[in-house]
Amino acid sequence: MDQRYFLAFDLGASSGRAILGTLANDKIELTEIHRFPNQMQLINGHWFWNIFNLFNELKIGLKKCVKEFGIQPESIGIDTWGVDFVHLNKEGLILSLPFAYRDSRTNTSMEDLFRIIPRDEVYARTGIQFMQFNSLFQLFSMVKDHSSLLEITDSILFMPDALNYLFSGVKKSEFSIASTSQMIIPGTCTWNKELLEKVGNPTGILNEIILPGTILGTIQEEIARETGSKSVPVIAVAAHDTGSAIVSVPNTGKNFVYLSSGTWSIMGIESEHPIISEQTRLLNFTNEGGVDGTTRFLKNIMGLWLIQEVQRIWEEEGFIYTWPEMVELARKSEPFKFLVNPDDSMFLNPRNMVQAIRDFCYQTAQGTPCNHGETIRCIYDSLALKYRYTLRQIRNVSDQPIEIIHIIGGGANNHFLNQLTADATGLLVIAGPTEATAIGNIMVQAKALGYVGSLSEIRQIVANSFDLAEFSPSLELDWDGAYDRFMGIML
Repeated sequence: MDQRYFLAFDLGASSGRAILGTLANDKIELTEIHRFPNQMQLINGHWFWNIFNLFNELKIGLKKCVKEFGIQPESIGIDTWGVDFVHLNKEGLILSLPFAYRDSRTNTSMEDLFRIIPRDEVYARTGIQFMQFNSLFQLFSMVKDHSSLLEITDSILFMPDALNYLFSGVKKSEFSIASTSQMIIPGTCTWNKELLEKVGNPTGILNEIILPGTILGTIQEEIARETGSKSVPVIAVAAHDTGSAIVSVPNTGKNFVYLSSGTWSIMGIESEHPIISEQTRLLNFTNEGGVDGTTRFLKNIMGLWLIQEVQRIWEEEGFIYTWPEMVELARKSEPFKFLVNPDDSMFLNPRNMVQAIRDFCYQTAQGTPCNHGETIRCIYDSLALKYRYTLRQIRNVSDQPIEIIHIIGGGANNHFLNQLTADATGLLVIAGPTEATAIGNIMVQAKALGYVGSLSEIRQIVANSFDLAEFSPSLELDWDGAYDRFMGIML
């Protein structure tokens, strides 16, 4: 196969990248073209994303690819986090900065909505894990507050859909990102209008849902001139970052759990259909769209956000640690001395994560961490135990055999946490690739243009292309005893 080039834009809550993928001889190589920071911005008491700055950074990435690296990609694709959306007026202009999912305006939205439709009915209609920032609740909060912004909104687009629109001029909602909203009929490309109308959410502002791998159109002429690019296709990849990441799991079978490890830890299985029952509702599992009609049956876990935030707080206090230095502090600290529930609401967006962890430990009669190493070890032990807890739940509701945990994403570089995960769960852990999201984005582009034919073929190419690390379970520590303590603080 001749070399084929694809440009992936992968945006996370803390940074964004433009990654060039080169496909040849059943292997893929990655080249980072451009990297830039991304942060929520606090304006008049609310948290927002600066979509205009993000769009400008994407154009810089495309321009660098063409002019500095001398490569014209055959297409571009964009993935981001889920649930957040942009408001457009009837002329197609963006009306405001989009709210960020950690904004407090949705704090009471779930309970307010459940007064109209009971919780169990909402889950039965959507199959989506309840989180206060889901798009369903974001929109409902605006309806409840009589938002003037909503009154002048002609349509909404989720973050990657909005960026696709700015490049191509085409307004569509991609399936995997739409599925995070809690507003579609599970396993379909159909908005759940009956549910939305019942709670008063507008339905006329929603766009057609399309499947991953759809070619939306081409880069608009003005952008091509600005960047020096040809007017290449804009492809709606699996636009939810986890949807793209799961594409690159290097396993062509079905005997695995995936753990996409980053700011969030996303743990689940790939299913041929949604799994919705009273038990999955009580366990708060979600059913999100994937590639080739698959369902990502998973749970969102507050992941490396905790460690990122304590690092940030300490840096403000003058203590600057690299990631390896933080791991070494944890390694030297007593295991299981302090444990937290990573998904407790007090960790969603605290002003001071270090203090939030101290408060949780104190409130659960554990005392409080006395130094940085104890705080870091507390986070890592707690995450590994939360993975064990979630794995047990998955096994309780699915008959799919699970023999391996595939850790993908940036967290795959954390060998210490990977080993703790193997130890806690008793399963073989295979870590890598780290740039899973960008790889999945690129490979869906290649599939859309006919260079690969199936999801299995994609995964074989990924397995051929990247070095993977294996972690076998160790019996050195009393993980059963730690798990019993962990369950005690979860109650």
